[in-house]
Amino acid sequence: MRRKRLARLLRKLRAMRRSLPGRDQLLLRIGAAKKEAGRAFGFVKIRLPLAQESVTRDTFSFRVEKDKLEKAQQRDGHYLLRSNLTAEDPAVLWTRYVQLTQIEAVFRSLKTDLGIRPIYHQLEHRVDAHILIAFLAYCLQVTLKNRLQIHAPGLTPTAVLEKLGTIQMIDVWIPTRDGRWLILPRYTQPAKDLQLLLEQIQLHLPSQPPPRITAPTLPSAPNPPAAQPSLS
Repeated sequence: MRRKRLARLLRKLRAMRRSLPGRDQLLLRIGAAKKEAGRAFGFVKIRLPLAQESVTRDTFSFRVEKDKLEKAQQRDGHYLLRSNLTAEDPAVLWTRYVQLTQIEAVFRSLKTDLGIRPIYHQLEHRVDAHILIAFLAYCLQVTLKNRLQIHAPGLTPTAVLEKLGTIQMIDVWIPTRDGRWLILPRYTQPAKDLQLLLEQIQLHLPSQPPPRITAPTLPSAPNPPAAQPSLS
């Protein structure tokens, strides 16, 4: 990218030196070229004509600062981390820096995936409870992420949760002859692709919940007889 921008900048400068526009026009063109070149502009040293000078090949020239360019090329692919902790091991400093990025990822996950903000609560204990539930949900998400890194590195927790969201919990109500209801709590069977995913990450669905049955419906009690007026 740097080489392409630098080559494009040099072509424009050569074209300016051939056409030799007016000084004001030259400054405008160089300003536009600088904006397009970005950091590559810093590797070119340009001699511009003074206010009272006309634009000629002597008053307008440029050259590439090769030493500066070579030093930049030697730093390509390297990451420089500056710190005021000089007594620490560089490996420890790098680990702490990576932890900062992990903490930032935590806050992004809490705010987006888990929706910790905004919190629509007015009482303090409810806000605390909301944050606690979000934190527990994040712990489960991290557990799922670590499991995916071992068994399915190409999957993300968000993708797996979207797949698991297709499993629904339902109650099947069956009436009995004696007026009771047989309730069968059941979750829907996962599709084939979801079943393969569960097997890949070594997750097993729990057994179907046991059925429940309601108490018999009591017949309505007869109305008490109306009070008879006394003749005495």
